[in-house]
Amino acid sequence: MFQKVLINDDHDAILSSITQILKSAGVNVIERAQYCDEAYLKLKKAQLETAEFDLLITDLSFKRDHRNANLENGEDLIQKVREDFPNMSIIVYSMKDQLQKVRLLVNQYGVNGYVCKDRNGSKELYEAIKSVALGQVFLSPQVDRALHPNANMEIDEFDIQLINLLSKGWSQDDISEDLKTKNISPNSLSTIEKRLNKLKVQFKANNTIHLVAITKDLGLI
Repeated sequence: MFQKVLINDDHDAILSSITQILKSAGVNVIERAQYCDEAYLKLKKAQLETAEFDLLITDLSFKRDHRNANLENGEDLIQKVREDFPNMSIIVYSMKDQLQKVRLLVNQYGVNGYVCKDRNGSKELYEAIKSVALGQVFLSPQVDRALHPNANMEIDEFDIQLINLLSKGWSQDDISEDLKTKNISPNSLSTIEKRLNKLKVQFKANNTIHLVAITKDLGLI
């Protein structure tokens, strides 16, 4: 079982609930954070003190306030954690249930568990903690199709990459040149135009700006 766990969530009630779940699972050393930057600093401090955490439980969505944030959401934190703590176990505990989001987090960032906050969330989080401690990947039933090879996913990783670059203000020419530089295929301008046109039809977007807005609302980027 895990020895030291960090919980990252901006709701006091959720923090208290997760703390009780961890205690019932046999975890005694538990720390809390309510901001992603705060969570990351706690992880780094523990590393310097050679008393590292072995599990991070984090939400994905965090409300903004007066603080300036370098890590604005759970996905930013997870990406940073994977760079600096490649062996740390990570469980996401979130309201979001988009299959594409789950698949990206598991395949790209190596998230070990994804639990949906709903009426069975507490029970599933307990099961996730036990399963991940045994080296297994745990997904809530409503998102477990995310890793199925025949799952009808909304869009694939290449599409996500294109839309992410568009959201940063890149032109289609810029995207094409960047993909060529990184030897990522397909990378031709015509292919990128076709993919974006297909996505606009799929999501009923009037233009690329509308496409970015829709996919953000859906939590795909």
